[in-house]
Amino acid sequence: MQLTLRPLTLDDVAAVHEWAALPESCRYQAWGPNTYEQTEAYVRSAVAAPPGRHVFAVQAGGEVVGTAELRLHGSSTAEIAYAVHPRVWGRGIATAAARELLRRGFGEHGRHRIFGTCDPRNTASAAVLRKIGMRYEGRMRGTVLLRDGWRDSDLYAILADD
Repeated sequence: MQLTLRPLTLDDVAAVHEWAALPESCRYQAWGPNTYEQTEAYVRSAVAAPPGRHVFAVQAGGEVVGTAELRLHGSSTAEIAYAVHPRVWGRGIATAAARELLRRGFGEHGRHRIFGTCDPRNTASAAVLRKIGMRYEGRMRGTVLLRDGWRDSDLYAILADD
């Protein structure tokens, strides 16, 4: 399946809302399930993001099935994040999007270190981070407030010369 990342646009609100409204999509996130207005506000903020925040629509088979984000921190570090529609889970889309974020972070932005975090219960996201070559660096306690209380975050990272 052909996968591309392109800048997120206001025309993507409906596609993003298809998964942002689903409980399974936001189980390990501080957001959602979203109302349409919340999804629209997210997309608007992503489109108007400052220069160090790059938010992409993930397209597979010509359809927007996810989002991917590269956040630049300082002059040498970046953070990645991704979300894909549950109907395409298990097809390698998140892994391919995350790999492309690494390529852009190291190649286009000259980063030395790129990291990602996930809820320790989100074994699928942890698997994606390992598949793209990131190493587990540890658990940060009580980092995000979810509907069911404070969650820990597992930290994964990769260096340019890994």
